[in-house]
Amino acid sequence: MRSTITSKFQITIPKAIREYLGLDIQDTLEWKLENGKVIIIPAKNTFLKYKNSIQIGRGDIEKDIHEAWNNRLEKYM
Repeated sequence: MRSTITSKFQITIPKAIREYLGLDIQDTLEWKLENGKVIIIPAKNTFLKYKNSIQIGRGDIEKDIHEAWNNRLEKYM
C-alpha cells in the first residue's frame, strides 16, 4: 500500500489500515523514529469513551458552590 504526500504534507491512510487499527475522525497518531524506520502508533483518546455511562440527576449549582467554598475554608483553617 502506498500514500502520496500532498503539497501540505498530508497523506491518506489506506482504508485497510484504518479499519485494522479502528481509526476514526479526530483520532491521533503518534510518530516515532527507530533504527531508520518510522513507526506510527494510534494514540486513542479514551477520555470520551465512557460518555453518558453514568446517569445522574440534575445538580444544584448553588449548593455545589457553597460546598466548594466550605471545603476550601476547611483546607486553610
